[in-house]
Amino acid sequence: MLFHSSIRKELARSFGATLVVLVTIVMTMTLIRTLSQASRGSVNPQEVMMVMGYTVLGYLPPILTLSLFIAIVGTLSRMYRDSEMVIWFGAGRGLSALLRPLLMFAWPVLLVVGLLALVIWPWANQQTQDLKDRYGRRGDLERVAPGQFQESANGRRVFFLDKDTPDNKSGRNIFISTIENDKETVTSASSGRIETIGEQQFLLLSNGQRMENSLRGEGMRISEFEQHGSRVNGGSLAAIDESPVKTRTTLELVRQPGAANQAELAWRLGLAVAAFNFVVLAITVSSANPRVGRSGNLIFALFAFVVYFNLLNLGQSWISTGRAGFGAFFLLLHGGTAAIAVLWLAKQHNNWALAPVLRRLRERRA
Repeated sequence: MLFHSSIRKELARSFGATLVVLVTIVMTMTLIRTLSQASRGSVNPQEVMMVMGYTVLGYLPPILTLSLFIAIVGTLSRMYRDSEMVIWFGAGRGLSALLRPLLMFAWPVLLVVGLLALVIWPWANQQTQDLKDRYGRRGDLERVAPGQFQESANGRRVFFLDKDTPDNKSGRNIFISTIENDKETVTSASSGRIETIGEQQFLLLSNGQRMENSLRGEGMRISEFEQHGSRVNGGSLAAIDESPVKTRTTLELVRQPGAANQAELAWRLGLAVAAFNFVVLAITVSSANPRVGRSGNLIFALFAFVVYFNLLNLGQSWISTGRAGFGAFFLLLHGGTAAIAVLWLAKQHNNWALAPVLRRLRERRA
């Protein structure tokens, strides 16, 4: 049908433009946050783009859903404004007949949203977590950055130095603060170099001062040295046994139905179901007076999207804490939203009105 073809072309243009804008905004915000994490030492500065890419990939399901929702609302609102819907209604077609062309356009997007939510989301989170863990397990010497205070792997030592050579084997203006065995030690030196003795790495300091302060109140001792050796950790932190829930595959969540796993599973499945509900909701919220601008429809659509996804996140928190069950929440939120959308669409399709019903009831009572 010619009308179906034209509306799908317009939806494609609107969807593509909205997707580009939203992805650009999310990438900018993600880049700022990732750079902040890199400045704090949580992310390797050389892997900022990789972390940002995996993060944006994980955000794609809600981005695609919002883009599809805005595209449908914007296209149908324009058709109301340009009186094209009058022709559609004059041909004996109702609002429910729009479901077919809209679903023919939306089904690939819905399929991609489901694939991203159930498969790509945990994979992207796992890749991001691996990058952060690998950077967090680096040795103490690898943590040192010129002109910056850096914490050691175990959190008990703070380094500061100006690296002097490209291979990072020597430096100057060295400062080391250590808390170990109820003693706080502050060591400063004019220069130092790294030497490997056996399987251990040592930082050999030259021309410095060492101050030891007992945390038990036993006093303070200050000494000066010409040569001093300090062992540094070149190993890695212990592996974390418990992986974050968001990095587990969907199959693992199904096989291990704990509270946290069910909450994560409800969120992933909810993304796919919400995308379908938004297609039906978009038809209902697009109906407007042609003499009124379409900005009101878009504002209401954005408000509905924000409320829906906030309820989705709230339900995830409730399921993880045991305040709500998986089935009850899923049926109440998504089933209730689908029921409201279908009833609203039926009301607009059949021109149901509450005033005539109330008038008949009053007449019967009279």
